[in-house]
Amino acid sequence: MAIILSEMAAKEVKTIIDQQNGAEGAEPKKFYLRVGVKGGGCSGFSYSLDLVDTMTETDENWDQHGVPVICDSKSFLYLDGTTIDYRDEMMGRGFVFNNPNANTSCGCGSSFSV
Repeated sequence: MAIILSEMAAKEVKTIIDQQNGAEGAEPKKFYLRVGVKGGGCSGFSYSLDLVDTMTETDENWDQHGVPVICDSKSFLYLDGTTIDYRDEMMGRGFVFNNPNANTSCGCGSSFSV
């Protein structure tokens, strides 16, 4: 399996990458969407999303809707099969994680336990 980035999430990531690349005519920089897990949060682990310009030899990597996605091997154990979506609703906007490996999640959806 892999970590799945929805079309809506990929569109938002591409928008952010375009903003990071700045002025038109400038040489665009290659970015990767790094998906990971950090210790902490109200449920034990918290999700992380970062735009980075390098990857390591041990990173899992794949393309989702034109977005290069990378994940370190330890985080991948917790995130394999996770779907990342983007919601833009009246009550808020942001990335949403649907992780089949999580036993519990916090109310805000940004942390989980296994």
